[in-house]
Amino acid sequence: MSVKDNLTNIKSELPEGVTLVAVSKTKPNEDIMEAYEAGQRVFGENKVQEMVQKWEDLPKDIEWHMIGHVQRNKVKYMAEFVSLIHGVDSPRLLKEINKQAKKHDRVIPCLLQIHIAEEDTKFGLDKAELHELIDSEEFKALEHIKIVGLMGMATFTDDMNQVRREFAQLKSMYDDLKIKLTDINILSMGMSGDYTVAIEEGSTMVRIGSSIFGARNYA
Repeated sequence: MSVKDNLTNIKSELPEGVTLVAVSKTKPNEDIMEAYEAGQRVFGENKVQEMVQKWEDLPKDIEWHMIGHVQRNKVKYMAEFVSLIHGVDSPRLLKEINKQAKKHDRVIPCLLQIHIAEEDTKFGLDKAELHELIDSEEFKALEHIKIVGLMGMATFTDDMNQVRREFAQLKSMYDDLKIKLTDINILSMGMSGDYTVAIEEGSTMVRIGSSIFGARNYA
């Protein structure tokens, strides 16, 4: 099936209020343009240099989301245009985003990444670190970032009960955070393999790549 058909099928399944981020990492501009022409405007990349190149080449009404692990020294390259940074997992990274956003007179929306998986390879804050961060004076002084929600990745497993538990845990932390921060409205959880479970557990944003664009070629 074509990118357009895949996209149409997935969008028809998504409930109202759930945003689709089409994960276009490693995919050529032609594939992105096929999705664009089918009405998709939100795309996710996990490498800053690749995202910058695509931003330069492709239509300017595309919203680019940085969904991968972000190195602080790369923030400056995307600060001018990035629409949402999903994977903010440390106070130091948040301060760097704030610094680079200030240079462009922008306020950059960010999601705090929470570690919910049982795998050590995933990044993210735990519950105590999350509250320590948002209660800190340092955090309150950051005027060029806006925390708009949370993001998390479940364990890579066929055990959907475990995945559901992890998503439920993230939803609970999201609900707690909404009491403290008024701008919270995004819960980014769910990818090609588990997005239906994520939506059932309260996700408002799903990151889907291979189900739209087909398997990735990392060669």
